[in-house]
Amino acid sequence: MLESFLVLLRETLEAALVVGIVLGYLARTGQARYRLPVWLAVAAGVAASLVGAWVFQRLAGGFEGRGAQIFEGLVMLADAALLTTLIVWMAGKRDATSKVEQGIERRLAPGGSHGAGLFLLVFLSVLREGVESVIFLGAAASLWGALAGVGAAALLGWLLFRGALRVRLGVFFTVTNVLLLLFAAGLVAHGLHELVEAAWLPALVEPVWDLNPLVPEGSVPGSLLRGLFGYSGDPSLLELLGYAAYIAAAATLWRVSARRRRSA
Repeated sequence: MLESFLVLLRETLEAALVVGIVLGYLARTGQARYRLPVWLAVAAGVAASLVGAWVFQRLAGGFEGRGAQIFEGLVMLADAALLTTLIVWMAGKRDATSKVEQGIERRLAPGGSHGAGLFLLVFLSVLREGVESVIFLGAAASLWGALAGVGAAALLGWLLFRGALRVRLGVFFTVTNVLLLLFAAGLVAHGLHELVEAAWLPALVEPVWDLNPLVPEGSVPGSLLRGLFGYSGDPSLLELLGYAAYIAAAATLWRVSARRRRSA
């Protein structure tokens, strides 16, 4: 039961936190019109993960071996790209919403394209975790443990959303953007790891180090760190370079977006 709980908690926690961050942002900035696309994306992601897992298992032999590694790697990289757009968007809106906190009328985000972008972001986050969760449930030793893991992840996402309504906007934006940055960097590293395992990309050096004796990937902290931030006890050089390059590039985009907003 404990193993089922940990795996499902790990698989669904990131999606739940992304949804919590998005809903918290919308609530704090008065952009309630974007909530519907978010909830539709959650429902669509759950439905698509069920259908997708069933179709893949029936027509392609299931998510196993090299096919699963390629699928997960590509989806993780796509999800990281979408998270980056959210980070940049939020950075660009931070100063305007901080002024609201000081009593100045805020401006709602112009245009209608953000709804579609948020839908795709949340949809892919839920789909990626949902497919893996559905596949795991097929062989889960404990259904109750799996359900408890999903419930715990949903609770943490809800607590983040509630907390976002109470903290100062400056703190909220800083913390959530850092979390999203680390989520996305972990997705890049994990996605590259899967593509290396599938022999699509070279490892360059493997492994660079081995921390599994200290923090095993299968342990409670290792499992959670892997699910949230892409932790690998024995990463390849390509994973580390990808992680560092993403952090540098995304942080630069974040600063540029914030600077443009201040000068506007």
